[in-house]
Amino acid sequence: MKRVFNFAKLVHRRKDLRNNPTIQETLLWARLKNSGVGVKFRRQHSIGSYIVDFYCPSKKLVVEIDGSQHHKVNAKEYDEIRTRIFQGLGIQVIRFTNKDINTNIEEVVNHITSML
Repeated sequence: MKRVFNFAKLVHRRKDLRNNPTIQETLLWARLKNSGVGVKFRRQHSIGSYIVDFYCPSKKLVVEIDGSQHHKVNAKEYDEIRTRIFQGLGIQVIRFTNKDINTNIEEVVNHITSML
């Protein structure tokens, strides 16, 4: 099978994203890291030429946090294309908004746990 994870050409971008997370990424990562939900997650993991916020390899689950930039028409189309590509690789994708993280992180974590 062709390698599709963590291409070397994206290593600097992944590191930059990990070193400069959004507040919402920091909040959710605090709940997911160190097997906080029973499985290992990776943050800012690349799949193909895309970098996802969080990825659980054992369950093939991507968790994305959508900020305001994701509400634009072109961004929605781009996100749909990404999702279809991931689904073609057998990977599930779930999305949350910044507002979801800010106002009800318990529900977000519960939803992620139920998907596992």
